[in-house]
Amino acid sequence: MQRSGRGFSLLELVVALAAMAIVAAFALPGWRNQIARGHRIDAAAALYRAAQFVDAQSPSPASLPDGMDQAPPGGASVYRLKLLAADETNGGYTIVATPTETGPMRDDPCGAFTLDANGTRGNQAPGLTNAAAPVTAPNSRECWRDR
Repeated sequence: MQRSGRGFSLLELVVALAAMAIVAAFALPGWRNQIARGHRIDAAAALYRAAQFVDAQSPSPASLPDGMDQAPPGGASVYRLKLLAADETNGGYTIVATPTETGPMRDDPCGAFTLDANGTRGNQAPGLTNAAAPVTAPNSRECWRDR
């Protein structure tokens, strides 16, 4: 019986699938980390944009306008931004970027991002509701890292 050479044998297909599985096992966690890092960078950029907006207003607004209250600014929101009431300890205001409940960052260890009028950055552990007193996550420095 002569082999035509036009198709793949079962063994060749299994070897190719095994190679793809090995590549995927190493690539997927890194890919997911890069996606999460991109979302965190979007949240930090949105906080800085909102802080710039609040600083330019006189008197300070009570809330952020539509479009500035989410990150990313267009499309489905991954983080929701909220302007907290003035407080003398933080220089005038605090802005909090909280992951949406149904979004991809809802279980992120960085939790919510905070930025106050003094430029103090912080993170609030997931599940906390009192954003006026941010609790610094153990990896807060890593959460704000942009490189």
